[in-house]
Amino acid sequence: MKYLGEQFAATLRLDDGMVAQFLQDNPEFFIRNACQVEQMRVPHVNRGSVSLLEWQLARQRHHIQQLEEDISRLVEQAAQNEQLFKRLLDLQSDLAAADGLLDMLNRLQRWARSLGLSGAHVRLFTDKWFIGAPSDFTHLGLSRTAFEPLRIQRLGQHNHYLGALNGPELLQLLPQARQVGSVAISLMGEQGDLGVLTFTSRDNQHYQAGMGTELLHQLAILLPGLLARWVGRS
Repeated sequence: MKYLGEQFAATLRLDDGMVAQFLQDNPEFFIRNACQVEQMRVPHVNRGSVSLLEWQLARQRHHIQQLEEDISRLVEQAAQNEQLFKRLLDLQSDLAAADGLLDMLNRLQRWARSLGLSGAHVRLFTDKWFIGAPSDFTHLGLSRTAFEPLRIQRLGQHNHYLGALNGPELLQLLPQARQVGSVAISLMGEQGDLGVLTFTSRDNQHYQAGMGTELLHQLAILLPGLLARWVGRS
């Protein structure tokens, strides 16, 4: 008989799922057992234990706090996006007003320096643009084949790179630049196959991996259309 009793008790052993299902199927349980519910204690890390009501209120406060933090992040992101859009719109209007390629590049340079950067540099892949002699802008040309090792090393499968370059890399990409601490590199065009846009800073820590690239992305898409006013596409 004892053995049968133990077997019967084992079959009635409850687990979390069974208890949860019972409470879902019998919501009136809490009404019928209000006194017992009020006496229930839940383990607490700092206080040892708290009442079920306190525990539920704490969970609700934590949930509300998370919602408030999410809303704050959304508001902040919306403000940043609005500022980003305004910057891009102002820059696009300024670049579109240029009366030549040199003027446009100078306007881009001034815009970069207004942000505290040391410069902005455009290089065009020679297989995509007509910039060979007798063009006055042959110095903008960049061999895609020669650039490929740098692209693989720094950008990999991405269209942007933020960080430092070594001496040979700087000499290849920015032969006229001086005192370059860190760079932001973006491949231009929808497919990233039209050229390279580079912003430079004298600060070694200004551009670092993990920073946002939305502004760089938008500029990399915007610039080729403006450049096409002055340079023919091959």
